[in-house]
Amino acid sequence: MVTASVLDLEEPAADWGRAPTRRELHENFDAWLDTLEEAVTEKSLSLDALARKVLAQRQELTSMVTEALVQQRHRQALDQKTAPCPQCGRLLPARALVPRTVETLVGEVSFERPYFYCLGCKRGLYPLDEDLELSERRKQWDIQEAGAKLAAEVPFETAQELFSELTGLSLSGHTTHEVVEELGQGLGVLDVSPTAKEIAQRVSNLTEGKKQPSIMVLAIDGAYVPTRPARARGPGKGRKRHRARRARWQGEWKEAKGFRFYLVDKERIVHVLSWHQIQKDDQVGEALRQVKEAGLIPEEQVRLCVIGDGAKWIWKQAKEMFPSAAQVLDYYHLSERLHKVALAQFYNDPLKQREWVEATKARLFYGYLEWVLLDLEGMKPRDGEAAEEILKLQSYLKENQGRVKYGALRRKGYPIGSGGIESAHKFISHVRLKRSGAWWYVEQANEMLALRCAKYNGTFERVFELYRQWAIRGREALPL
Repeated sequence: MVTASVLDLEEPAADWGRAPTRRELHENFDAWLDTLEEAVTEKSLSLDALARKVLAQRQELTSMVTEALVQQRHRQALDQKTAPCPQCGRLLPARALVPRTVETLVGEVSFERPYFYCLGCKRGLYPLDEDLELSERRKQWDIQEAGAKLAAEVPFETAQELFSELTGLSLSGHTTHEVVEELGQGLGVLDVSPTAKEIAQRVSNLTEGKKQPSIMVLAIDGAYVPTRPARARGPGKGRKRHRARRARWQGEWKEAKGFRFYLVDKERIVHVLSWHQIQKDDQVGEALRQVKEAGLIPEEQVRLCVIGDGAKWIWKQAKEMFPSAAQVLDYYHLSERLHKVALAQFYNDPLKQREWVEATKARLFYGYLEWVLLDLEGMKPRDGEAAEEILKLQSYLKENQGRVKYGALRRKGYPIGSGGIESAHKFISHVRLKRSGAWWYVEQANEMLALRCAKYNGTFERVFELYRQWAIRGREALPL
């Protein structure tokens, strides 16, 4: 025989404030509807016009709902009479209620909360602010994150305009600057990288159903970005409210060096991890070492390949970090050198230039490097410039002779060009940093590059959450 359950018809104690809150919301919603009806008195309005009217009024509604939820969910903190001092533990009495208004993506939210102050420690606190995990700024975390995302894509002024147009809210360029600088400050390669589990999942998704492991490429290269010296800081000279004199500093193009890991799927590439900074060779190597030691790259599950130009530091880092990886000299960098030799040697004969370059490429592709070296040794230089270019190419090929077996590499499925890292330079560095008239301080350029890497690595939200938690944990007690 089944025992019947006893139903308790009383409202749960946890929802003691639910009914009054709902009644208040219904009353406020009716008032909001009245306001909306007054705004749409025209008899025939298009859907677009109606949507704009509702959008203009929606913040009043969403703000009202949010304030009611704060009142309901945080009643204890709102009515709190005493609180222990976080430093000495002394029980502090509540002082007068202090009003505060903050801005979120749903509009302004206002409330009054008790304030506590310890005379001995000279520290004050607002328990409700801690419960709500508020930012010390008026603009709250959701606005800050949205603004930072926009600023990572477009100039700050454009981000400010887009934010206003898309949300109906205001966000100053100054606040966006501050948030971006704080968010990007001190970020390292592991902060913006996907986890080992996430990378392994991407590899698994691509390898599923295939007989051979997927090819993962590590491409290393640099691209130049415009920078300004530290002495350019500070206000420009000139009378107040008058145009200042032209800046007396000279900009400098510095190389943002970095690397990109990506998977090859026939003619498509799948992004895995990028890291770009204005940095020295050894710093690139250190970042690679961190990636390797963190176990982010599943070397046993992929066929790893390293692509780079002839820079010695690239191959030194690759050999130290991934000694078993296939090494490929970028085909297009080599082609540029071949054209330089052809232009210097066959200056007045474009047809001869083209024939020699194509023949040399074919020999290299089919593995006849010795033939190319013999051809260069037997070549009689037209002049000193041609002799210099021929010697440079000979040295270049000898140093990279194990990396130019293009035919064999292609048959195994390996790419032979550096298009993957070149495209990373464009969508991570160039799109944001190389804009007309833009000159960056090195530290700010690196902060922006770190955020751009986080965005394309799929870790921007995680980076912002770490920043949010850091800001909350580091909150200092407020003075009276």
